[in-house]
Amino acid sequence: MKVFAISDLHLSINNPKPMNIFGAVWDNYLESIEDSLKTVAPDDVVLLAGDLSWAMTLEAAVPDLEYIGKYPGRKVIIRGNHDYWWKSISNVRSALPSGVFAVQNDCVRMDDLIVCGSRGWSADDRTEDGKRLYARELLRIELSLQSMEKQRGTADKAVFMLHYPPFTARFDPTPVSDLFEKYGVDAVVYGHLHGKNCYSRPLYQKSGIKYYLTSCDQVGNKAVEIEI
Repeated sequence: MKVFAISDLHLSINNPKPMNIFGAVWDNYLESIEDSLKTVAPDDVVLLAGDLSWAMTLEAAVPDLEYIGKYPGRKVIIRGNHDYWWKSISNVRSALPSGVFAVQNDCVRMDDLIVCGSRGWSADDRTEDGKRLYARELLRIELSLQSMEKQRGTADKAVFMLHYPPFTARFDPTPVSDLFEKYGVDAVVYGHLHGKNCYSRPLYQKSGIKYYLTSCDQVGNKAVEIEI
């Protein structure tokens, strides 16, 4: 079993919103992503770390979820900051096509891999509201990790899907990265960052954990293979 990841698809299948207004890097980006997934086998896992659809309601997001469902492999999704259609997790799960799994402050097992997930928040947001949201997300991240810990066997690997970066812009450690070290996560997948001037590193390693940035425009619109 191999693991791949890509994020920030910003889909609008039934109500097209051209993404190349944000730059040429978005030209034919979905075709490029599809091409990069052609080698994915049915038992492989594809992680999609948020900002999946521009839709405002779950009903409007269904065509975008069905599009994701057509990708090969077993797909695991989390909520991003632009996924306004994602309200009740039970409603989201009931709308998912076969082969697509949603995690929200919990985890899902894929053979000997446990995939955890939560949206997170920016460690650089020092407003009062930002600090409140960060503290709330920190609790939710730990809920997901605790769920993983309860079912993790000695041979199991753990990967955490986070939409927001786990570090500050300077890659300083944060309470979030501290939790990943505390619970022995093997790899972290995140997105959210866009543009030429964002603080991005495709792969960053700290304390034995591999951190993968997977925003599609930051990785050449190609799914990244995650080494665990």
